[in-house]
Amino acid sequence: DLTACYRVLKSDVDALVVALRRYSYDRDLFYETRAKDTRGMSDVERAARLIFLNRTCFNGLWRVNSEGKFNVPFGRYKNPRILDEENLREGAKALKATKAKIVGGDFESATKNAGKGDFVYFDPPYVPLTKTAMFTDYVQGGFGLLDQERLARELHRLRDLGAHVMLSNADTPATRKLYKGFALHIVKVGRSINSDPTKRGQAGELVVTTWDAPGIYKDGALATARKRGSSRVAPS
Repeated sequence: DLTACYRVLKSDVDALVVALRRYSYDRDLFYETRAKDTRGMSDVERAARLIFLNRTCFNGLWRVNSEGKFNVPFGRYKNPRILDEENLREGAKALKATKAKIVGGDFESATKNAGKGDFVYFDPPYVPLTKTAMFTDYVQGGFGLLDQERLARELHRLRDLGAHVMLSNADTPATRKLYKGFALHIVKVGRSINSDPTKRGQAGELVVTTWDAPGIYKDGALATARKRGSSRVAPS
């Protein structure tokens, strides 16, 4: 659905705008649209459906169940902006100005031809912060530990080929172990989606890069531990 949306944005934004004008902020319409089978839809219809559901569902979250069906409930808003025509047209303009090829598939198939001098950015489903926070199923089939390990191996492969790779994930003991041997930049980012409103706010995130010296970076500096005390050394 997401790749279809980007393809339409690049190729036929006018049709997407027309399709979105048919939607309104209505609870019955939301559940009727959510229940529709997308297999017979055109890319334009799928793109408009995705934007409508994303704009009107709870917390703007996109998630599907084990059958591949979108299952986020209706959200309560005063007046959600379903059609942001100016923003869509700016996005279409940006995409048309590139030679970008928008595809859907496994990350290994997307990066199989990447090599020296190429830049690759990965944004996988994040490793759960706790053993009970096992929400990784944004898509049918999920993205579990074996996938996370496979992704870490892909970073090693791409680095060895001379590609410049960046990846973001949650800052957890598991991710620090997975990407040991790379530069691990610790940053704080805002989080607006959580079932418990009190837990929304700043969260620790790990930004992995293949071109910096290996180690843990905090506040832009490489932190190096010694037997007695510690010091910080600016990365080269």
